[in-house]
Amino acid sequence: MMLSSLNALVPMLCVTSAAIAAMTAEAFRAPGERMPIGPLGVVGLAGAAVASVALWNHNATSFGVVSADNFGLFVTAILIIVGLLTLAFSGAAIARDDLPQGEYYSLLLFAIAGMMLMATASDLLVIFLALEVLSLAVYVLTGIRRDSPTAVEGAFKYFLLGSFSSAFFLYGIAFTYGLTGSTKLDRVGSLIAAQAMSPTPMQLLAVGLLLVGFAFKVSAVPFHMWTPDAYEGAPAAVAGFMSTGVKAAAFAAFVRVFLSAFEPLHGQWWPVVWIIAAATMIVGTVVGVAQGNVKRMLAYSGIAHGGYLLVALVAANDVGKGAVLFYLLAYAVTNVGAFGVIALLDSGSRANDEVLDFAGLAREHPALAALMTIFLLSLGGFPPTAGFVAKWYVFGAAVKAGYYWLAIIGVLTSVVSVFFYLRIVVMMYMSPEDAAVRFPPVPRIAGAALVASAILVFYLGILPARVLDWAGASIGTIF
Repeated sequence: MMLSSLNALVPMLCVTSAAIAAMTAEAFRAPGERMPIGPLGVVGLAGAAVASVALWNHNATSFGVVSADNFGLFVTAILIIVGLLTLAFSGAAIARDDLPQGEYYSLLLFAIAGMMLMATASDLLVIFLALEVLSLAVYVLTGIRRDSPTAVEGAFKYFLLGSFSSAFFLYGIAFTYGLTGSTKLDRVGSLIAAQAMSPTPMQLLAVGLLLVGFAFKVSAVPFHMWTPDAYEGAPAAVAGFMSTGVKAAAFAAFVRVFLSAFEPLHGQWWPVVWIIAAATMIVGTVVGVAQGNVKRMLAYSGIAHGGYLLVALVAANDVGKGAVLFYLLAYAVTNVGAFGVIALLDSGSRANDEVLDFAGLAREHPALAALMTIFLLSLGGFPPTAGFVAKWYVFGAAVKAGYYWLAIIGVLTSVVSVFFYLRIVVMMYMSPEDAAVRFPPVPRIAGAALVASAILVFYLGILPARVLDWAGASIGTIF
């Protein structure tokens, strides 16, 4: 009986065990010795994948606060994909920057375990604990290049603003507990539903405080200020991991809390989220156009994509709910791939992360330039890529729900964003090569990971029906 109560925790226990093993391996590593610690992470994530498949359709729960329903397992699968791709891109960065292997891999795996817990938690306090576990690991990963002033600055800003947002989130939990006497989402939802006919100011305050905490984690305007500095300072592989894994986990909890527990108050909170979604899409796109650094440009791109996801959250219909999960998967494989290319272009002496540094890439690394083009076109929403299908369903959900202006803003900002994606493509194929730029060779494992990402981008764009069905059925398990 005791062992069966742990079933829902098995995927994150696999990842946590791998993180502990990485720390132990680092402790026994001789100074200067290069020990292959990365494969431990692959084993842990593979174990989590097997456990997730075994738990599918079983709706296992652990201790009444962790629910391995299909919704949580779908997000867990996204996090496993993000983790495996990040591990593939990290080896070159660790060797180049002489980063501590054990520390890097253990922090990465602890962050993934926190993300998995956040995606499957059915209690507000457990969501908060998961949020802190992943946040503390990501803060350190952001500034892991301790000799880089940019990295230290980005990590410090992320930590300060993250602590501030955590306080808002914790106060929101406290007010919710004061109103309902519980932090379990099902209990909160039933009590809120009983009082939904006459919402009180205290209920609205609790919803507002929780909204601030979630908005920070998904980089929504006006809580996005940390994003470009953190992404620029972090190693490119870590930036890709942050932009996708943190967003997937945060949106999973966001959906559980707002479309399940606080769904009876949808009429009160949707206008605020509508404004935040519109502002996020506009600011992310307009400011992204002016960026000369590719990592900062992708940071603002990520902000805009967070706005598109908020559109689906506002719509809150059957199409929108399934579109959230599909969009998270499409964005994850696309954005990790784009940051993976940036990670592989870093030569150590030169980051090669400015737009001008991509000049002539198609002549020296034609395959890498082609892969980067695929990822950028998907981010821009070009058919037949995953990005096109994801945006189609999000905007379709908004139109179906009657939010026409929100859909129009989304389409217009998506069109404008094409400018800064194609600017890099033009630089790679149509600009003369900069003699000062020298691109390093591409490791085989990292190259294979990029190809796998591109295949997924096309698969989700050409044959999305099965994954969309899984997404729709998965999110239905929490309602």
